[in-house]
Amino acid sequence: MSGVPVYHGMDRAALDRQYSPSTRVASLQAYLDEYRRLSEDARRDHPVRPGLAYGPHPAELLDYFPGRPGPGRPPLLVFVHGGNWQALGRAESAFPAPKLLAAGAAVAVVEYGLAPDTPLDAMAGMVRRSVDWLLRHADELGFAPDRLHLCGTSAGAHLAAMALLPYPADGPDVSGRIAGAVLLSGMYDLEPVRLSYVNDALRLDAAGALRNSPLFRLPTRLPALVVARGGNETEEYVRQHDRMVAALRPRAAVTEVVAERRDHFDLPYDLGVRGTGLGDAVLAQLGLGKATE
Repeated sequence: MSGVPVYHGMDRAALDRQYSPSTRVASLQAYLDEYRRLSEDARRDHPVRPGLAYGPHPAELLDYFPGRPGPGRPPLLVFVHGGNWQALGRAESAFPAPKLLAAGAAVAVVEYGLAPDTPLDAMAGMVRRSVDWLLRHADELGFAPDRLHLCGTSAGAHLAAMALLPYPADGPDVSGRIAGAVLLSGMYDLEPVRLSYVNDALRLDAAGALRNSPLFRLPTRLPALVVARGGNETEEYVRQHDRMVAALRPRAAVTEVVAERRDHFDLPYDLGVRGTGLGDAVLAQLGLGKATE
């Protein structure tokens, strides 16, 4: 019922605003158009193996950008897109690749099934399956299997965090095989998400929200993590970030980044960009802290 508090003093309308990061920017469509344009540029200007099937579902595809030739195998950054678990895909998500490639990394851009057709447990399983497939094909693809780093933004950050957890509900357990993770503007407690408009597509019950809330399922030890958010985020995204950072610190080496001049949608533009807080933290985690040009 409108006006009745349902979570931490917020009613449904307030939660809907809080989990609509587009309310903080002038035009969501402008970002989506730019994602697609920059991703088309990345695939045009760099060698890529598009549409590699990592599983049986039609959406289980990834684009692989090999690292440039060098004396050793490069690290791999696996990018998991956002979109509230119900939008976007590979076509709009290759835009971080050029800067990361220039810094010396290989890049994989993962597509996964979307809500409402794909349940959230299955989405998390797909991301795990992509990691498992990449690791099994590391020799063929040419990256260092002990240097796979998983990166997600928004809903993708949630799915990346889920891949760090042992005993998965769906997909292989890859929790001990990921060298590091980068979580951008994520949602880690899904109970408030369940009570917002986002759940119209996700269709989570209370048990499903808890099962898919990495904040409450973190193991004792985790790989190195970069956890970042923009300065222009809703209060709920800030709260989710703060709670996750606090929960992670006893379990892992955590680099926290708050990019004051960035918002929910342009924060990923800093991936691989030297001289930015996020770019420098990610490149340091990848072992590419010094310029390779």
